[in-house]
Amino acid sequence: MTNMAAAMELKCWGGDWGLPSVHTDSLIVLAYTKFSGAKVTVSPIDWTWKTLTATVPELLCGDSTVQEPTQILNFLRKQRFNADYELTARQGADTMAYIALLEEKLRPALLHTFWVDAENYASLTRPWFASRSPFPLNLLVPCCHAKNALSRILLMKGEAPLHRISEVEVKIYSDAKECLNLLSYRLGTENFFFGNMPTSLDAFVFGFLAPLCKASLPSSPLQSHLRQLENLTHFCDTVLAAYFSSDHPCPPPPIEETKDANLQKLTQLVNKESNLIEKMDDNLRSSPQHKPHRPDPKPSLITEKSSTPA
Repeated sequence: MTNMAAAMELKCWGGDWGLPSVHTDSLIVLAYTKFSGAKVTVSPIDWTWKTLTATVPELLCGDSTVQEPTQILNFLRKQRFNADYELTARQGADTMAYIALLEEKLRPALLHTFWVDAENYASLTRPWFASRSPFPLNLLVPCCHAKNALSRILLMKGEAPLHRISEVEVKIYSDAKECLNLLSYRLGTENFFFGNMPTSLDAFVFGFLAPLCKASLPSSPLQSHLRQLENLTHFCDTVLAAYFSSDHPCPPPPIEETKDANLQKLTQLVNKESNLIEKMDDNLRSSPQHKPHRPDPKPSLITEKSSTPA
């Protein structure tokens, strides 16, 4: 195991739009470090040559270099920075199932929204990434990211008979809205997905939702759909206020939970996947059995909930 005293450095894309980073995977790791109490030095790659060559997020600790959110979170858990320490095996299985759902249903739509949609790309995404890259990389970085996003979408969703991006658009946005509805139903009136303390699932959901929630997109039906799910936007605001701001205002009243037959069916599907994962692996939490280093609960997040819907 790496020496726990070793300094940790996190390389990631920088922030904007009121977010610590505009990059989904970087946000996931940044949120998890806050939730688990891990002390990291954040080093944005903005305005450096690494905007083209680096794979971010990237965690450096001693002689170790770790990339990809899942691998970085696993590494932090081994250092006893474990935001999932108090989860049951069933909750651990639910976490894995919902993260898989995010990757399958929501990731393609986010890639399309920011990198493939022509209006969003021309008005927001390309100018932002170009402005954060040195010349001449500012001419290359946005284009490379856009090509990679398109390839990734087609790889994930371009199965026969859907081979072109125009043919998969309807499908990926339908899947994404279904995913958002399920997340909203699962969150209900809680501050976080498993109560009053955030876990790795909250880090993933925050990383996926926050850019979509906060970006000034000229064209995004998916953003409009998200903003109608008030408990999810409330969730993003709660994380930002409690963990990424010097001020910790009390969150607004929770949203009244609504039930829908279709959402109940979706929940049943996720529960089935959770049961399968739980049966396949009885050791979901492989981190050392020691109390983790995690920050004290935020008083502003454990306030008594109002019974009046927002």
